[in-house]
Amino acid sequence: MPSTPRKIIHVDMDAFYASVEQRDDPSLRGKPVVVAWRGARSVVCAASYEARRFGVRSAMPAVRAERLCPQAIFVPPDFTRYKAVSRQVREIFGRHTDLIEPLSLDEAYLDVTTIHTGLPSATATAEAIRAAIREETQLTASAGVAPNKFLAKIASDWRKPDGQFVIRPHQIEAFLAPLAVGRLPGVGKVMEARLAALGITTVGDLRLRPEAELEQRFGRWGQRLRQLSLGIDDHPVQPDRPTLQVSAEDTFEHDLTLQDLAPHIRRLAEKTWAAHEREAQGEHGRLARTVVLKLKTSDFHTLTRSLTPSTRPTSAAELADIACALRDRVERPAHSRYRLVGVGLAGFVDADSFAAQSDLFADLLPG
Repeated sequence: MPSTPRKIIHVDMDAFYASVEQRDDPSLRGKPVVVAWRGARSVVCAASYEARRFGVRSAMPAVRAERLCPQAIFVPPDFTRYKAVSRQVREIFGRHTDLIEPLSLDEAYLDVTTIHTGLPSATATAEAIRAAIREETQLTASAGVAPNKFLAKIASDWRKPDGQFVIRPHQIEAFLAPLAVGRLPGVGKVMEARLAALGITTVGDLRLRPEAELEQRFGRWGQRLRQLSLGIDDHPVQPDRPTLQVSAEDTFEHDLTLQDLAPHIRRLAEKTWAAHEREAQGEHGRLARTVVLKLKTSDFHTLTRSLTPSTRPTSAAELADIACALRDRVERPAHSRYRLVGVGLAGFVDADSFAAQSDLFADLLPG
């Protein structure tokens, strides 16, 4: 842990895209709003709290959202407006600290160990930020305050929407003990099931296991699990950290062959493309050129194949086509089976830089 305890705030706008739509169109207020294009290949960008009551969630296929909530009002995303509001919110953050790590248009970490405004505490700072957001944007945000990033992120979700929760250093172990292990970052459904098979269902259960046992079973990840169970996370807030890759992956209930993977690759490509679109519409407008296919075999070997095409993918369908084609570069017996597949985009560059490079290559081509 750092010698001087940090004071970290995680601010998360409430149902951001949907809330902007409801703010700007009063007829949508109080109604189930789904921000997404209609169509079989579309995914949900955001859902209002009224829609979430029906089980609608971000990154869900739009057709499934429509089945869950037939009365939902679908609104096509307008990232230009969302980006403008995000800049307003970022300006509010900047009044309090220079150490801001944006995670997306609607959430960020702030290190307020040193506070610019003279407010007495991180708690008061979070309250001031939320009040300014409400007054200046007519939107609400939730905040978590804690000594590190992972705890602050858990805390910001504790009293959503329009809430705030504080975890003080002396409260950490007692707060974490009853939580399901799935609340820890990096513990997905598969890992949660593996831990449950060992009798570990809560963070308190995990904390009781010797570190040597966890390391023997899970390698270095076992060490990380042990640290998280104790509330230890020394990752600093990193201002303007560039995105290196966006991806989506899935672990199957039953292992599949390469040829069986196509529909799963296409479904994951939709999710990855939605994340890429959010990055492209973010403050820096960054675009990706490299397609990555990740596979995990039935005996837990991880394989990756990547390709940087001459022209970058411009749709989820193109991304899926390239990812499916990358299967041909997997040199394993045809009967091999795979328990996980992932689709990613990497090689991010600023949109302006990408356009300049494209223009240069065009100028170099013979006329």
